[in-house]
Amino acid sequence: MKTYITPARFRLAVQLLFTLFCVYVGVRFAAFLAWALGQSSEFVTKPGAVEAFLPISALLGLRQLVETGKWDAIHPAGLTIFIAIMVMGFVFRKGFCGYICPVGFVSNLLERAGRRLGLAIIPNRWIDYPLMSIKYGLLGFFLYTVLFGMDFRSVQSFLSAPYNMVADAKMLAFFTDPTVLSLSILFVLGILSLLVRNIWCRYLCPYGALLGLFAWFGPTAIKRNTTTCIDCGKCSEGCPSGIKVQEKKSVRSPECIGCAECIGNCPVDGCLSFGLFGRMKIPWIVVGIGTVAVLLGFYCWAMATGHWDAQMPPFMVKKIYTMFLGPV
Repeated sequence: MKTYITPARFRLAVQLLFTLFCVYVGVRFAAFLAWALGQSSEFVTKPGAVEAFLPISALLGLRQLVETGKWDAIHPAGLTIFIAIMVMGFVFRKGFCGYICPVGFVSNLLERAGRRLGLAIIPNRWIDYPLMSIKYGLLGFFLYTVLFGMDFRSVQSFLSAPYNMVADAKMLAFFTDPTVLSLSILFVLGILSLLVRNIWCRYLCPYGALLGLFAWFGPTAIKRNTTTCIDCGKCSEGCPSGIKVQEKKSVRSPECIGCAECIGNCPVDGCLSFGLFGRMKIPWIVVGIGTVAVLLGFYCWAMATGHWDAQMPPFMVKKIYTMFLGPV
């Protein structure tokens, strides 16, 4: 019996690995905080990857970088990851959403479960499009606030403010000590994700909206051979973003996450493929591997050039976290 890796299996495997890595980073960061707050005498270095959960700080750091050429010294890894994600969004569509984001992994599992239950619908376009505008509205609000609503002095004040310095610790508390309200919201989103396909990613995530805009202008897109297509509709049926692939010659939708599940579902060899610059065909697995390679490449560069870990002695780090969070 012939066995091979499908786009869906490959995607799930990569998503699982990165989600487990995020859990590991969280455990390491919790150990670091225990040392910083005097709960443990064992010193644990702060994992830079935890700063991936601070996109607003990274966006402000990017503005500072553009205006002054100065890399953010408080959360350098956060800025590195943010730029890497934008690069992968342009080159490999929304590969971050499709292969790396842990929220995307949970959303993927709920979407699959919803399909098995006969749910996970895509609403009529008269409902779908207005709801989809929510994430673009949120993105516009954040971009306007950071790029135009704040003067540069305010940007620098935020980056050096106590809140920003310990924002990663406050983010961890959201997972380790959630409020009743946050748990209720997560529960409602979980139920809705069974009913509506990828509801968070589709309607609410401004990060995904930003990457979708980069992907829209990027060189990579799904191509459909209209000559060999048999109009079976399996490509559209398998698309987690609900894109009507069978009706398009080229899929450049900002909702495409580069998962290649439409290619995996197509019964006609070569009918669907990834195209580069509208001409060159590339194997579907290149998008997933390329997405990971971009992230690892930026990590290696940052480690080699001092753009990953904050250049601060341990005693100063301990003092800052103790001062602004207090011993517990």
